[in-house]
Amino acid sequence: MKYYLDTEFLEKPNTIELISIGVVAENGDKIYMEVPNAKDICLKDKWLTDNVLPNLKLNTDTIFTPEQIKNKILEFIVPYDPEFYGYYCDYDWVVFCWIFGRMIDLPEGFPMYCRDLKQMLDESGMTVPVSIKEMDNEHDALADAWFNKRLHEWLINQPS
Repeated sequence: MKYYLDTEFLEKPNTIELISIGVVAENGDKIYMEVPNAKDICLKDKWLTDNVLPNLKLNTDTIFTPEQIKNKILEFIVPYDPEFYGYYCDYDWVVFCWIFGRMIDLPEGFPMYCRDLKQMLDESGMTVPVSIKEMDNEHDALADAWFNKRLHEWLINQPS
């Protein structure tokens, strides 16, 4: 099964701090979660305050502890042997792996990499079409995960 992910995070030297995560499965199932201190993390950085904070849900249906986030991801990504896709996803993948500890602590069957849709675009010489670029809530982890799904579907349907 293919999974499209995106995270919002605070990047600091030597660490990346998770704010929110959205994952969309190829069948359309989805999950979205925020850490309990998501608002406080955003307030540490003007760019996050301006661009991410307005998109956070900040309600009891979306706020989960790191352990709960890990367990919800394990429940969601079944069966194992998934493929992960993201857009400019290097940091997203690091913060995703850190949900489980180190990369070596990823669940059995999980790959140790995420396929980067931006790299796929660059290698093909294509750019994101305007119809896919139009996003309602850029820097909303779930909206960005949906964008990743639409972009990948468009990419794989292009003639070679």
